[in-house]
Amino acid sequence: MDSIMLAYIAGFLDGDGSIFFQIVPRKDYKIKFQIRGSVAFYQKTENIEILEWLKKNLKSGYIRNRRTGMSDYTIVDSKEVEKILNCLQPYVRIKKKQLILGLNILQKIKSVKSDKDFLEVCKLVDKFGELNYSKKRKVTYQTVKERLQK
Repeated sequence: MDSIMLAYIAGFLDGDGSIFFQIVPRKDYKIKFQIRGSVAFYQKTENIEILEWLKKNLKSGYIRNRRTGMSDYTIVDSKEVEKILNCLQPYVRIKKKQLILGLNILQKIKSVKSDKDFLEVCKLVDKFGELNYSKKRKVTYQTVKERLQK
């Protein structure tokens, strides 16, 4: 994609999008948790064409129509999230701290070799929640730490 298109998408992310990371319980994982990064864009369902355009150009993720009259386009595949964040990094302004921390989390996940390493990444996810003023987070560093100590 050219720089004008990337700048447009970055502006959309800054205004009507979000970057977030979660610690998700996973029974099928050795540590029983997964760190999931997501990039999402939001729009009234009546304007879904812009989300469809984004999906066509970013070539990943899914669109969901909510009962509230809103729709979202979400990318959760970690390789795709990393690729998108790297492409948008020069252009994002408002969510620059989230983008940089998100890329840091994605890099650190790749080098996790122990429970201790995983807990360090969980601390970064908690820090990410603070940047996003997250209030509904149920699974945190502390949750994982307590589970691993059992």
